[in-house]
Amino acid sequence: MNHRKASTTRTTKGARESGRPPALDDLTLSTDVRVWKVSKVRSKRAPYQLRWTVDGQVKTASFPTVTLAENRSSELWKAMRRGEAFDVESGLPESELRAAAAKASERPDPSWWDFSREYMASRWRTAAAKTREGLADSLATVALAMTEEGRKAPSPEEVRLAMRWAVVPDHADEEPPPDLAAACTWLRGRSLRLSALTDPKVVRDVQYRLSFKLDDTPAAGETYKRRRRGFNTAMEYAIECGYLEENPLAGLRRAGSTKADVVDPRVLVNTIQGDQLLTAVSYVGSVHRNRGRRLVAFFACQLYAAMRPAEAVGLRQQDCYLPEKGWGTLTLRETRPVSGKRWTDSGQRHDKRGLKSREPKADRPVPIPPTLVAMLRAHIAEFGTAKDGRLFANERGAVLGTSSYWRVWQEARPIALPPDKVDSPLARRPYDLRHTCITNWLNAGVPVAEVARRAGNSPEVIHRRYEGCIDGHEELNNKKIEKAMGWGEGA
Repeated sequence: MNHRKASTTRTTKGARESGRPPALDDLTLSTDVRVWKVSKVRSKRAPYQLRWTVDGQVKTASFPTVTLAENRSSELWKAMRRGEAFDVESGLPESELRAAAAKASERPDPSWWDFSREYMASRWRTAAAKTREGLADSLATVALAMTEEGRKAPSPEEVRLAMRWAVVPDHADEEPPPDLAAACTWLRGRSLRLSALTDPKVVRDVQYRLSFKLDDTPAAGETYKRRRRGFNTAMEYAIECGYLEENPLAGLRRAGSTKADVVDPRVLVNTIQGDQLLTAVSYVGSVHRNRGRRLVAFFACQLYAAMRPAEAVGLRQQDCYLPEKGWGTLTLRETRPVSGKRWTDSGQRHDKRGLKSREPKADRPVPIPPTLVAMLRAHIAEFGTAKDGRLFANERGAVLGTSSYWRVWQEARPIALPPDKVDSPLARRPYDLRHTCITNWLNAGVPVAEVARRAGNSPEVIHRRYEGCIDGHEELNNKKIEKAMGWGEGA
């Protein structure tokens, strides 16, 4: 038995040629439709076949059971009775085309787990190792707010570790490590969809996670900025892919001080303290391959040339002009930041990059005082250089690691400083020597633009961050005020 409807045909073109989802006005539609009885064919998987024609063109569909075939025949027959037109190419009724078009136009809504892995795969090839690690940290931090709760939910630390492992593209087809398997399984099945970022409650939790550490203490200003920057770039990708219409955190600011990244004056050292710290470094590990002595000039580069630790690690002898008398020059060209093996293309812990926020082949000449010139000359005379010409290497000649110079610094502080200063923020990190140098340049009256050039910052950053001064400066200012007010000592 077959069925027939009155024959009319409507033809328009465009959808198939442009690759757009089928729209009703872009198809060839006809009501000239005939449906035959279900027949049996030679097929083990789908032996029952339904045949019908649309505008004379034969269409077929095969089914594993006769019931499914008859149900499909019934659906086509109902569409014919409603007077629906069929697409000549696909053979589908107009109502099914409408439903397919509506479904195709729906916004995709991946889970945070899937989105994070997709986004990292898109950024991996062009991002530096430290950037990759920073992005992974941002995605893992936000995952704490984008995961369902439950009795067997992983701990926040497990969530962070699992996400940081999962977003590495090389791990896409690997089984997670045993200690992360349960957390990865939970995150894969219980991560919230991106559309959850339209919920104000979720957005507030995301902002909190970016702003605070796992122990609920406020994150450092630079940490928050890095996390927020990573999240923002991920949201730009989500908008580009059509997952979201706008950044959910747009317009939101971190609660609290707006000067979180201003240098704390308490970390800065005066001239005597700086000399004492460098001397103390030379005492560290004197019986163990001169651990401290080989790092005196390394720390001096930060104290007298405002070099970042990664810049000092990458400093080569050919980059140094070290005359016997007077000022010298260090021409900085590369950095060796520590990122970890999983983030670098080479599989080594250290990445090899150009200068921070500069073009890959840009350099930065930095004049250095005679004191530092003498230290570098003495360092080269005593320890030589690594095979590639780097001045600062570990005892085996390999790239100097962060943990190596951190341990020396932590051992040197108690030697150089009195107990009350050891427990204070004073020079708690080697990076604080760079802060001290920049502050000293500013206090000496060096123009901000020149300070920015030597330090490798922008003038805006120098203005914003370096409002502090050396330890003991408050007393000097008090004396200036006393003199201006005409107060005598002890008044």
